[in-house]
Amino acid sequence: MADRLDRPKAAGFHRPRLDPDLVGRSAEKFARFMGTGQFLMWMTLFVILWVTLNVVALWGLRWDPYPFILLNLFFSIQASYAAPLILLAQNRQDDRDRVLAEQDRRRGERALADTEYLAREMASLRMLLSEVATRDYVRSELRSLLEELDERRERNGESRPDH
Repeated sequence: MADRLDRPKAAGFHRPRLDPDLVGRSAEKFARFMGTGQFLMWMTLFVILWVTLNVVALWGLRWDPYPFILLNLFFSIQASYAAPLILLAQNRQDDRDRVLAEQDRRRGERALADTEYLAREMASLRMLLSEVATRDYVRSELRSLLEELDERRERNGESRPDH
């Protein structure tokens, strides 16, 4: 349906909505780029070109004479945008670090609980094993039993049966 000119659109002012995550990702990319040698190289080349064109005055180009006020204005604008974008990128990194630290803490708690459980299980197994007869213990008991039987037979005058 075509807009009617005799009626106002909608009541109220509609602000454009920005996706905060999109802005944050862009800020991180910008902050990451500003921290590289490539950015410094391009910025240095830009300043050298700007100063050269305004001092040498080739082809009659001198749009920003010596104190380079326009260049300073560009730097001020860049700084006024760069600082908040870098802070935004740092805040997002802090949020990610906080989430990772919380996950590490939970993982550590689970590992500690698992370790304590295994230690309790091992202690209970040791207690059970201390009550279980070992092979050497059974052999020694059988030997002492056989010796005791031999002694009784000798006392009673019986001979030992062959095996």
